[in-house]
Amino acid sequence: MSKKSTLKIADDAPITQGDIDSRALVLRKRGAGGAVLPAKRRINIFLDSSTLEYFKNKAGGRGYQTLINETLKQAMQLESLENVVRKTIREELRKAA
Repeated sequence: MSKKSTLKIADDAPITQGDIDSRALVLRKRGAGGAVLPAKRRINIFLDSSTLEYFKNKAGGRGYQTLINETLKQAMQLESLENVVRKTIREELRKAA
């Protein structure tokens, strides 16, 4: 599912604050060859009914997939932070010994 931009800006036209405010400009990651990498990928996933209902209720019915995605991102960040804290504590304990 790709959305095509309806905004027509000449290649040499300056970017204005209005372009930014209207969210007409989207930064996209590019691969080594310059091809635009997709921001998201479509997958199939099986979730418990109770999990799905929780996120649908929390999001108000719309946007629950985004909420699930953000929750997964937070879990990854917490895991990364936990690893940094553990490593730091181990290093400090070695110094103290």
